[in-house]
Amino acid sequence: MLITFKCRAAPDVVMLENLAQYLVGIVGKRLGERGVIMHDELGEAITKLESAISSDKQERAEHDGHFHEGEDGHDHHEIPIGLAQRAFPFLDMLRAAQKDGADIMWGV
Repeated sequence: MLITFKCRAAPDVVMLENLAQYLVGIVGKRLGERGVIMHDELGEAITKLESAISSDKQERAEHDGHFHEGEDGHDHHEIPIGLAQRAFPFLDMLRAAQKDGADIMWGV
């Protein structure tokens, strides 16, 4: 299922439900059928998401430092997309909403 985040200060952001649930959880909200991040909650939400992205980048950097070799001697290590890439459109929306004093709403 797709979740659409709407805000008057930024273009809509559409993402899969599992990613939306994860990101909304990071900022301290629960993903329901509908929801809102009020403009006065945005500063804390941005801080929490930036902190999670920073931690993810640090863990990925540490992980990338280890060599992983497949059974046949070839490297089969595939690095999944990091939180920073997946969260950027949402973080961008949070920042734009904060700057504009706008709320962010979502629904299915």
